[in-house]
Parts: sequence; structure tokens; C-alpha cells
Amino acid sequence: MVVTVHRDLFGTGRLVRAAELTLGSAACLPVAQGTVENIVLKCASLRACGRGTRPLMTGSWILSSPQVTPDALVYSMSLNYNPGPTGNPVIIRTSPAVVPVECHYPRRGNVSSNGVKPTWTPFRSTLSSEEKMTFSLRLMNDDWSTERETALFQLGEVLRFQAGVSAENHAPLRLFVDNCVATPTPERSYSPQYAFIDFSGCLVDGQLDDATSAFISPRPRQDVLQFAVDAFRFAGDSSNLIYITCLLKVSLADQAPDSLNKACSFNKVSNLWAPVEGTQDVCSCCEMRSCGLARHSRKLHIPSRGQRGRGRVRRELPSQLGPLVKEADVVVGPLFIHSWQDHSVRRMPPQDTDHLWMVFVLPAIVSLLILILAVLGALTVC
Repeated sequence: MVVTVHRDLFGTGRLVRAAELTLGSAACLPVAQGTVENIVLKCASLRACGRGTRPLMTGSWILSSPQVTPDALVYSMSLNYNPGPTGNPVIIRTSPAVVPVECHYPRRGNVSSNGVKPTWTPFRSTLSSEEKMTFSLRLMNDDWSTERETALFQLGEVLRFQAGVSAENHAPLRLFVDNCVATPTPERSYSPQYAFIDFSGCLVDGQLDDATSAFISPRPRQDVLQFAVDAFRFAGDSSNLIYITCLLKVSLADQAPDSLNKACSFNKVSNLWAPVEGTQDVCSCCEMRSCGLARHSRKLHIPSRGQRGRGRVRRELPSQLGPLVKEADVVVGPLFIHSWQDHSVRRMPPQDTDHLWMVFVLPAIVSLLILILAVLGALTVC
């Protein structure tokens, strides 16, 4: 504790002397007279000055040990003024005084080797939520306003995906889609498979002549990333079902995008790759089909088989990828992709075809027989 005392302590114009001041019951003496106007008193630590001498309103004593309030730790002690004798011992012009001194320290705050971020909430909630990062991947309607209610699509339509991450009490995060693979079953290793996002954020499907797939720019928020993909299905697959498995990851929002953390779309007009944010060179590896770690080949955890995909944090990536980079695997599906040919009778299940025979074909044959008998009867009468 360092206390600086103005020499006109009582505002009367009489200047006190350094020898007349001590701090705490241990009587810590002044260490310096900083200026003509000020005197500096110092204790080696908050507890070094001992017990105070002024009683509180409750009758207890001021101690150098802290008092705990809802928001602060309060160290209290006293500044003691003991005036020396004047030139005439018969009279006095001053009297001793005790001035309370307090140091207030906030009870809540964040301490980190990475530096305190002003946007973080108190430390007590940061620890409890650090491992509760929730990733999601949702199918959206045409105007991106709400989640799509059906997973039935027709060839020629557009699949609109919205990836997001919920991480309360973290520093601001930026979400990326590292890769997305379509398969006819929930198992990513199943063949055939089609990777329409690859190489750490390159939407490679947009390079095909018959596709307009792209990331939506700008983002609605840093923790949300939207992308649109033209509907497709696997050739020769009679089920017409596809599952989408995407690897989502985050980095700190103030970390500049790079070749491993990016969202790049192919612009057919300029014949160039364009990033949602960052400089053009972060997408240069998309053309070369080599963007560092080949991470899409790793086995994925499949958290859900419902239409709404949610994932969990799998592991923390190496430190060279940033101070906070986490990822999760999310599955959306099944999606049913059909065409107009799928409505023909030949695609109906066997039990449905038998039912159709009983309902429509058999009554038609009976009616035809009745008509023939009626004609024969008429001819006989004639």
C-alpha cells in the first residue's frame, strides 16, 4: 500500500510534517516527501501495517486483513496524525487525528496468459462454459429466415445450409466449414461419396459447369456461416437418400483468415476463388487442391441422424493453428432428393403395386366383362 498525503491535510493552511504521520498500528513511517505539497507513506504489503486504531460503527476494529463484499475485497487501515509540541507548551493549535484508508480490489475478473479480453464475462462463468461449445448445421428456407421443415427436395432446387456455434462467455469466435461430404448412408466411409466442400473451406462444387454453389457473403454474424449447394443425388441409387457430414471449426474472431481457416467460393465470371473475408491469397490453395493438412480423411463422430445436426467438440487442434481452435463433426440427414420420374408407378414398393391392382385394375376387368355380357345379351334378343 502506498498512500500520498497532501501536506495541507485538513485544508486549514497549516502544513503537516512527515514525522507527524504514520500508517497503521505498526506505525509505518513516511518513505519520501514527493513534492513540497505531498508526503508519501508506504507499506511493504497490505498486511504489513498491522491493526488499525479506529473503531468501526459496529464496534469492531479496522484490520489489515480483507473484508469481503459481494463485489470487492477491502483492505482497511488508518492514517495516524500525531502533531508534535509547539513552541509554547501552554497552548495547542492542533489535535491528533485518525483518517481511514481503504484499498478496494474487484472480486471478479479474468486472468490469462493470453491477456484479458474486455468482452469476456466474469471468470466464474467462463470456466463453467468453456467446454460447452455447441455446433449446429441446419437446413434453411429460401429466404434464410427460418429452418426448413421438410427434408424433401427436387433436382433443380437449392440446399441452403446454416452452420453455427454457440459458445457463451468466450471471446468472439469465427466459424468455418472445413469440409462437407455427402454419402447415401450416415457412415462417412461408405462409397460412393461426394466431397462438395474440401481443402479446409473450398466449396469445390461451385466449379462444376452445372452448379451455382457458393458461400453466402457477408456473414450474418461471425459465429454463423451460410452456404448454398445445388441439389444432387447419387447416380444409380434407387433410394435417392443422401446424408451430409460436415466438419465445423472455430478460431478467434480477431485471428486473420489463412489457408486452414477460410471460406472460399469459385466465381465463374472472374474464374477466380473469392473469400468471404480475408485477402484473396488465402484461397490460392483451392486452385492447387492443396491447403495444408488433409483433414477430411479422418474418421468422424456421428452425433445424430435427424434432420437438424448438432455436434460436440472433439479435440483441441495443435497450438500452431491458434490459441483457441476447436472442431466438431455434424450430420444432417436423411435428405430425399427426387425427380419427376420418381412419381411413376414402377417406383412404388411391391405392396403398394398389389394394392393398386386390387383397387383399380380388378374392378376395371369386372366392368369390362359385364359390358361384354350385356352386348351379347342384346345381340341374342335381336
